[in-house]
Amino acid sequence: MSKIQIKEGYVDLDKISNYCSQDVDYTFRLKELFEKEISDNNLEKVLYDIELPLLKVLAKMERFGIFVDKDMLSIMSEEIQKKLKLIEGEIFSEAGKKFNVNSPKQLSEVLYVDLAIKPPKKKGSTFSTSADILEKLKGKSPIIDHILRFRAYQKLLSTYVDAIPKQINPQTNRVHSTFSQSTTATGRLASTNPNLQNIPIRSKEGKKIREGFRPEKDGWVYLSSDYSQIELKFLAHFSEDPNLLKAFNNGDDIHTFTASLVYSVPIDEVTKKMRSNAKAVNFGIIYGQSAFGLSEQIGITIKEAKAFIDTYFERYPNILKYLETCKKLVHEKKIAYTIIGRQRPIHEIDNKNPFIRAAAERLSINTPLQGSAADLIKLAMIEIDKEITKRNLKGYMILQIHDELLFELPFDEIEIFKSFVKK
Repeated sequence: MSKIQIKEGYVDLDKISNYCSQDVDYTFRLKELFEKEISDNNLEKVLYDIELPLLKVLAKMERFGIFVDKDMLSIMSEEIQKKLKLIEGEIFSEAGKKFNVNSPKQLSEVLYVDLAIKPPKKKGSTFSTSADILEKLKGKSPIIDHILRFRAYQKLLSTYVDAIPKQINPQTNRVHSTFSQSTTATGRLASTNPNLQNIPIRSKEGKKIREGFRPEKDGWVYLSSDYSQIELKFLAHFSEDPNLLKAFNNGDDIHTFTASLVYSVPIDEVTKKMRSNAKAVNFGIIYGQSAFGLSEQIGITIKEAKAFIDTYFERYPNILKYLETCKKLVHEKKIAYTIIGRQRPIHEIDNKNPFIRAAAERLSINTPLQGSAADLIKLAMIEIDKEITKRNLKGYMILQIHDELLFELPFDEIEIFKSFVKK
């Protein structure tokens, strides 16, 4: 109806009045229905203390948006296109012929037939050229590294460098992402059109993309604040493991501390490799990682990975008890809970397929941790917004990237923001 101009008197008044009355009536009936459902499931705190107050905060963030330096991204686009041409030339040189690098069928033929690289597994009628397969083939031939680089640059170009400028509002010269409170099962916020929570930061080019987002006004800066290792801290809280609590309470680096325990060496003798392996286990535990998964990630045998995990649980016994409690609860109630009481139904726990049941158990472990972290940062956003309003500050919150909050503010407000954001 919004696209059709309806003249006055065109719609019968009795009909439209009846329609509008029913609209209001049904809304009130649904309100009563949902209020009872919310009360019966003890979700009042989630709705009234978090999600409803957060609506206004997110509305402000969407309205403010974030400034994008499209000239910088335009230059970057040209640079990436040149790199893609060079890499494509290197691929053709290794292959001994030209072909469509983006065609899985043609690429499969080049790799596994022309170059006789031993394929790890088949996908349909052709051998797979997926990213995880190519990662396993690294070192087998220079062409593999070239293809992985080619794909990485292509994704940067299509998903970010060329896509984001098209979403700039011409009236504000800013990108106005949409934040959803109900997309993820754990309660995390989701960002779309564009997704500003997923901009890559590990690669040099990924970091450069982030530099394309900057304060619009002279004398203004970005202030970033995040919850360091928040999910592991919730693991310590829920499990009440004495060693994990000790590490966090003492301000120790949790991955170095874990490596020291697992490898039975003093903290000052922990190597980078030891810390890296311990980090993989710390975060792997949150997602219910198996010995096989750990072995694949850090490059050790399954037997060694199992021994590593066993030692980890010997050093952190309460974590193992907590994981078993999560699994038991999901089998009994088919639900996982966050610290505030948010619920995630996990009916897959009754599935006949053992792999699906195992995945459901992993969800029961991760949901209380990731979901509680989401609850906490949402509460922080609400309180921070209150402070900004109360103090009548010029700066504002512009982005939430899971455990991180980003603010755009005048330089002279930095210390003021720090004083209450840290709380």
